[in-house]
Amino acid sequence: MSDLPDLPAVRSYLLGLQDAICAGLEAEDGTGKFLTDEWTRPAGAQPGLGGGGRTRILTEGTVFEKAGVAFSHVTGSQLPPSATAHRPELAGRPWEALGVSLVIHPRNPYIPTSHANVRFFCAAPAATDGAAGQNPSAKTGAPTWWFGGGFDLTPYYGFEEDAVHWHRTARDAVAPFGATLHPRFKKWCDDYFFLKHRHEPRGIGGLFFDDFNELGFARSFALQRAVGDAYLPAYRPIVARRKAIPYGERERRFQLYRRGRYAEFNLVYDRGTLFGLQSGGRAESILMSLPPLARWDYGFTPAPGSPEARLHEVFLQPRDWAGEGDIRA
Repeated sequence: MSDLPDLPAVRSYLLGLQDAICAGLEAEDGTGKFLTDEWTRPAGAQPGLGGGGRTRILTEGTVFEKAGVAFSHVTGSQLPPSATAHRPELAGRPWEALGVSLVIHPRNPYIPTSHANVRFFCAAPAATDGAAGQNPSAKTGAPTWWFGGGFDLTPYYGFEEDAVHWHRTARDAVAPFGATLHPRFKKWCDDYFFLKHRHEPRGIGGLFFDDFNELGFARSFALQRAVGDAYLPAYRPIVARRKAIPYGERERRFQLYRRGRYAEFNLVYDRGTLFGLQSGGRAESILMSLPPLARWDYGFTPAPGSPEARLHEVFLQPRDWAGEGDIRA
């Protein structure tokens, strides 16, 4: 059986995943509805680039202040610097990238912000020097491909019960694919979602992987599906537990302050954001991850012993949440 990548199968799964996640979030919100924005790259706008996508946005819902769930399938004749910096052998090769990316910004500060992404990348086989000299389209070998993605949680006010549930769901999603994957992907997530200029994690992590093809196409694709399908079971129970908790101006102010950290990471470090902007992607869809409101307070320090300080002291630290005993908030 061929282990070559099956792009139509990946595309079909991703579109279905977008539908399922939007339906689940609408049900949890109760009143908010996703609007659909289908787009294509204008012909001739940037030579060598093509494709399009389907961005879905929910705004001003009862539970979700802003929720974006975007599908994209884009192509190009050569990769941007953000991609070739760590894979220089791919420079100058045609490529395709498909993915679903989402960021959910809840209204209630006691509900965490969540992010998930599952994506697939494929570059055409490299041309040999001789073949390229005679026929630029002549290729040799197999395409270069990989999967990437994961999900992570960014609480404003921490609950041990939520953190344990989130990480156990992540662990169980990848367990069928090998015992080493969860600790590896968890550490990758902790290391990746870290604001170096602030010396602090963005949130409590989850799963993150990239350049993944080590199980072959069929099993690697199954892993990606397991991660994508685990997002709603990981997030919805947390939303349901926290969405009716009363809050006031203090909690809202702290939420907006922490959203500022979220925006900093996405604009400075996020590989998907950099790839999208450098490859001539659609800025409106790429930047949908940014919160609708945020604030920056100079020199803010939480009061000792406060719930805001507890976020830093207890939750914004690498921790084996999935391995801990049953904890109740």
